[in-house]
Amino acid sequence: MPNISERGQQMPASPIRKLVPYAEAAKKRGIKVYHLNIGQPDIKTPEVALDAIRKFDGKVIEYSHSAGNESYRKALAANYCKQGIMVDHNQILITTGGSEAILFAMFSCLNPGDEIIIPEPFYTNYNAFALTAGVIVKPITSNINNGFALPAITEFEKAITSKTKAIMVCNPNNPTGYLYSKEELSQLRDLVLKHDLYLFADEVYREFCYDGADHFSVMKLDGIDNNVVMVDSVSKRYSECGVRIGALITRNTEIINSALKYAQARLSPPSLGQVVGEASLQTPVAYFKEVYDEYIARRNFVIDELNKIPGVFAPKPKGAFYAIISLPIDDSDKFCQWLLEDFSYQNQTVMLAPASGFYATPGLGKTEVRIAYVLKIDDLRNAVKCMEEALLVYPGRVAIG
Repeated sequence: MPNISERGQQMPASPIRKLVPYAEAAKKRGIKVYHLNIGQPDIKTPEVALDAIRKFDGKVIEYSHSAGNESYRKALAANYCKQGIMVDHNQILITTGGSEAILFAMFSCLNPGDEIIIPEPFYTNYNAFALTAGVIVKPITSNINNGFALPAITEFEKAITSKTKAIMVCNPNNPTGYLYSKEELSQLRDLVLKHDLYLFADEVYREFCYDGADHFSVMKLDGIDNNVVMVDSVSKRYSECGVRIGALITRNTEIINSALKYAQARLSPPSLGQVVGEASLQTPVAYFKEVYDEYIARRNFVIDELNKIPGVFAPKPKGAFYAIISLPIDDSDKFCQWLLEDFSYQNQTVMLAPASGFYATPGLGKTEVRIAYVLKIDDLRNAVKCMEEALLVYPGRVAIG
């Protein structure tokens, strides 16, 4: 039998999804599983989006323009301008989710063997995208003790080599929930200018900023228009993960022209997804207020309750709906599997994502897990209770200092 490619063998399994078979087996045994492992909101999709699906009257579901429907791109550009992100529709390319936007950015800006610096822990699929593009991730480790703030710029300087071509951030951050400030991003701007690098910014959680904090987009940084690529998506903003619509936004014409060639090779982004995305731009402000209040309540509840458990440390996220938390355990991969295979409390258990998969540095994240507080508070209460009871009996529990 022919061998699988080296690339196929090296492609990492998703720490978010690799435990799914164990969760499915637990459910078949009659155990209720609380899913804190994945950012799938239970928030209702806006009615204007659902109406657009119901009222779709096209006789043929056609290919769209490879860059996306012009009407959608123009409406999206107008929406960004209202937020102070001044772009026109020719600076936007609609993609199949934010994932494809990241891939197109890497394909367009980086050569195989080039390096990209990313603060870790980071969204695990960045590793997969980089491997697909032949790009080498150079991690800069952030620290749970300061809530995973941007590491010192001196650490970035140390990591820069002749092969470094880009820096990437996710803001607000998945998996940590950290919100980078204007001051932190300005430091990155200066570094990008100094070394003539690209700055990629995944801003798909832009609306999820808490405690009065404002989001500052990299598109607002002065003097680096040709260096910046922003990635966006409708998935979390409108609770539309399944429509698979994202966007690549840049004022650099060469990047847009290059990315368009990749877009043409895959023909077009999802046509019905664009219908949903365009309609979603009419979502009333009241929807976002309700969503914001719900996530604030969920965050405050779950973080406060987790920190009451002996040996657990959960920094309070400033944005998104994720948190990396530290547990008194020997190995998060083993613990997360054990929860599904060998543990239940009142016929319930919880599914978590081991944080080791969110680090590029081997050995890190072994005592940490990522949670997504995307469940209702009653479910979060039960999930936290399961975790508390599990930690009392887990064979690999580590003694608290």
